[in-house]
Amino acid sequence: MSNTIDASDKSDRTTRRRFLQAGGAVAGSVVLGAGASAAAETENLPPNVPDWMKAPGDPMGSQPYGAPSPYEKGVVKNISKNLKQYISASGRTPLQELDGIITPNGLFYERHHGGVPTIDPAQHRLMLHGLVERPLIFTVEDLRRFPSESRIHFLECSGNPGYTKPYGKTASDLVGLLSCAEWTGVSLKLVLQEAGLKPEAKWVIAEGADAAALTRSIPIEKCLEDAMLVYSQNGERLRPQQGYPLRLLLPGFEGNMNVKWLRRLHVTAEPAYSREETSKYTDLLADGTAREFSFYMEAKSIITRPSGGQRLSGPGFHEITGIAWSGHGKIKRVEVSVDDGKSWNDARLQDPVLTRALTRFRLPWQWDGKPAVIQSRAIDETGYVQPTLAELLAVRGENYFYHNNAIWPWRIAADGEVINALA
Repeated sequence: MSNTIDASDKSDRTTRRRFLQAGGAVAGSVVLGAGASAAAETENLPPNVPDWMKAPGDPMGSQPYGAPSPYEKGVVKNISKNLKQYISASGRTPLQELDGIITPNGLFYERHHGGVPTIDPAQHRLMLHGLVERPLIFTVEDLRRFPSESRIHFLECSGNPGYTKPYGKTASDLVGLLSCAEWTGVSLKLVLQEAGLKPEAKWVIAEGADAAALTRSIPIEKCLEDAMLVYSQNGERLRPQQGYPLRLLLPGFEGNMNVKWLRRLHVTAEPAYSREETSKYTDLLADGTAREFSFYMEAKSIITRPSGGQRLSGPGFHEITGIAWSGHGKIKRVEVSVDDGKSWNDARLQDPVLTRALTRFRLPWQWDGKPAVIQSRAIDETGYVQPTLAELLAVRGENYFYHNNAIWPWRIAADGEVINALA
């Protein structure tokens, strides 16, 4: 019978003892079985000397900008649209290949509407105008003179995933339009205070410098809460795909609103009702009405290991791990089921647990080798519980496309193969 080990007991001694008790048999099989098999497949065990120890390695400076090992060349973004020109397309983060909560810059998801512009930062300007006392124009270096701050937040496309089949095979296929980084920049509130907001200011219209001139309307309350003008990501300058040299960051809001290549902030009394918030990024409900300005990404989670496209090596101990996030704040709990939702166990949340950031969860699991369905559900600090797909569709109807935060189960076969249980 499959069972889990209590992940809520954080005592190192207790956790180790329970792991040894629950996994003693599998520990022996690793030493005698998998270990013997591995030894038979390589001649590089001590005291033998492998080829890479027989000569000096690459010299210092052979890679002025570091790159992953060639043995990790398969860990790349999943380009989702097969177009001759990838102007309006997306690249998904390989979540099932990653550990921790920070996404490397080279694997950060992409979503573009007019291609990636090549912008000279010395020529780039940010205009701030409209319902302000002092219209201002900033260079990037002007903004770097403001007091800076660094914060860790996730970004997620609101169509991650859609509601229509096929849902995809892997975690990347399903929710790969999601990444998390440390962002550095200046508080938008500080910049707006520099310009002086007029009393009738209710919205800020943000415009990007790409060929689509992507435009979104942002409530002034969000601009004064935690919005940032960002110029660095994970310690280095933004990459072109992420908005170099300047982007808007709205923690917890749908990805499309975090305008890249930011060139203009127009303070107004009304929203712009641009293409990206009328014909797009607005959902038709079952009763014929539309849900617009659905800014926040709601609580969500997914198991990344074991997950679709992977295979368990055999019965015994396995760690179930994944990520959870919420646009409304911190993740409070993650529950994991290994019996198709019949019962749930609290997973251990890996520190740090940050607001509007990815949270890594882990649950020790003793697999009995029989078919199983595993899934996770997140609960955020507001008390909101991640719903099932059936629960979402019952409320929103079949016409809905954006903001699918449903539970995604994985089906494990007796041979260890893992597939999407809803595909």
